[in-house]
Amino acid sequence: MAFKRSANFKPFQNKIWLSSPTMHGDEQRWVDEAIRTNWVSSVGANLNEVEKQIAEYIGVKYAVALSAGTATLHLATKLAGEKLYGQAKPNKGTLKAKTVLCSDVTFDASINPVAYEGGEAVFVDTEYDTWNMDPAALEKAFEIYPEAKIVVIAHLYGTPGKMEELRAICEKHGALIVEDAAESLGAKYLYHGVWKETGALGDYNCISFNGNKIITGSGGGMFLTDSKEDADKVRKWSTQSREKAPWYQHEEIGYNYRMSNIIAGVVRGQIPYLQEHIDQKRAIYERYKEGLKGLPVKMNPYDAEKSVPNFWLSCLIVDKEAMCQQVRDNQNALYIPEKGKSCPTEILEVMASINAEGRPIWKPMHAQPIYRMNPFITRFGSGRAMTNAYIEGKSIDVGTDIFNRGLCLPSDNKMTAEQQDVIIDVIKACFE
Repeated sequence: MAFKRSANFKPFQNKIWLSSPTMHGDEQRWVDEAIRTNWVSSVGANLNEVEKQIAEYIGVKYAVALSAGTATLHLATKLAGEKLYGQAKPNKGTLKAKTVLCSDVTFDASINPVAYEGGEAVFVDTEYDTWNMDPAALEKAFEIYPEAKIVVIAHLYGTPGKMEELRAICEKHGALIVEDAAESLGAKYLYHGVWKETGALGDYNCISFNGNKIITGSGGGMFLTDSKEDADKVRKWSTQSREKAPWYQHEEIGYNYRMSNIIAGVVRGQIPYLQEHIDQKRAIYERYKEGLKGLPVKMNPYDAEKSVPNFWLSCLIVDKEAMCQQVRDNQNALYIPEKGKSCPTEILEVMASINAEGRPIWKPMHAQPIYRMNPFITRFGSGRAMTNAYIEGKSIDVGTDIFNRGLCLPSDNKMTAEQQDVIIDVIKACFE
C-alpha cells in the first residue's frame, strides 16, 4: 500500500470522532428540573422554551419540537401533500401516486417520507458548486414532470444550496418546498439581499437535534413555519391527532412524534453554545483547507458571497487525475495503491488505522438499491440508461462522481489542532 511507504503514525489513544455530542453542563440543569418537577413527558417548560428560542433564532413565528428530524420531515412532507391534494383516507398516503422532486445526495431520512405517504421520489442531480441540488437539473425535472408540485431540498453537510435560484424555479412551476435543514442549523443564506437562516427558506422547514448534529438533544427535531395553522396541524398530528373531546377521539391518522421534555432540556442547555460550536467547526474546516494545500484535493465548496455554512462536516474530494483505482459494491470497497495517487477508500482505511473516524459521502439516493427503479434527472434529462455500446456519448452523474471521489473528514469540535495536524499528515502520506 502507498501508506506503508510513509512514516509510521501512532494511533490516537482516544478515538477522534466524525462528529460527537459536546456537552457543557447546562444540559444537566434543565434535565434535572424536568425530573424534579415531574414534567418528563411530552409537555413542560423545556419544550416551551426551546420552541421559543429556536423560532426566534431562525426568524420564524412558530416551532414545533418533535421526536426526531425524520419525524419532522415526515410531517412536513405530509402537510405539503395535504395542502395540495386534500386529506387522505386512513389507509392511504397524502401523496398516493404523486411525483415529488428530491435532492439526490442526502441521507435517506430526507426522502423516505415521500414513500411513507405513497408518493414517488424523482431524484434531481447535484451541482459541483455547493454539492446540493442543481437548479438546471430541477428545471429539467419540471420539464419532464410538470405535474410535480413538491420539491424536497436538503442542505448537505451544513452548506446552503442555491436557494434563490431553486425557489424561483419552484415558484414558476407552482411547487412547494420542504426544506431539509437537518444538517445546517446556524447556516445563513443571502436571499434577495437579506441574510436568512436555513430553516426559514422553504414552505415547510425542518431541523434535527440528532446526536451528531451541531447542537443535540441526543435526538429530536423541529418543524419551523410562519403559519399558525401549519404549526397547529403538525402539533396535533404529533400527539396522535386527538380531537377536542373528553374521551380519545380521532378523525385522522396521528403519530407519537412529540419531543419529550427531558430531551428538550438537553437542547435547551445546548442552544447558548450554538455559535461557539459553529466557530469551532469553521476553524476545523480552515485548518484542513490550509493544511491540505499542495495536495490534489479540494474541500467541500460553498458560495462565500451568498452563504455562510455552519461547517458541520469538513469534507474533501480527490482530483480526478489523482485517483487510484477504486471499486465499491453494496457493502465493500477495494482499491489498488498507486504512487502519487490515492482515493477515499485508502484515506478512510488509513484514518481508521490511527483511530480516527471518517465516512464516505452520502451515497446518492438514485443509486440506493431501494430506489433503483425511481427516475433520476440531470440537467440534460434522464440520468438512467444513458450509455450506449454502439453510439459514442456520455453519462452525466455529478452526485455519483462526488460520492466516488469524496469523503467526510473527522470534524469533531473536541479534536485538538495537534490531533488534526496528525490527520492532515496521514492524508498527505496517502499521496506519497
